[in-house]
Amino acid sequence: MLIQSPGRKNFKQYGKIIEYPSKELKGTKRNLWRIVHTVAEKNGWRVAYLVLRDKTIGRMESHPASDETFEPVAGEALIFVSTEKDFKRIECFRLDKPVILYKGTWHGLISLSPETEIKITENSRVECRYWELGFRLKSLEELKRKG
Repeated sequence: MLIQSPGRKNFKQYGKIIEYPSKELKGTKRNLWRIVHTVAEKNGWRVAYLVLRDKTIGRMESHPASDETFEPVAGEALIFVSTEKDFKRIECFRLDKPVILYKGTWHGLISLSPETEIKITENSRVECRYWELGFRLKSLEELKRKG
């Protein structure tokens, strides 16, 4: 397993990158605006600001009824994600661009700097499910040993 930078292809099973699609084909003179993600349900949204200081994670969480954004503002972080509760299926990405996680994606965050600031947007009512790992995950290498 390696730490990856999220891209359209390698991140698509978990969510998507918040970016203007095919920007390079649109020229450089005019402003560009596009809705990049919509949710059909009639549910309010909330915006949160996370100051992440954790250097380890003991559990992963998922939200079965809400997509969720993670938009880095300051600092450096890793986001661990999986579509299943299986150590061998966990992938690790450097949170170096804003992403949207799909409903039900297991996730956990570790700060690589003293603090990492992250903007989060999700449904106003969020059900959380937790996957207790049974140990404190401190590094990618430790996860490899557990898998």
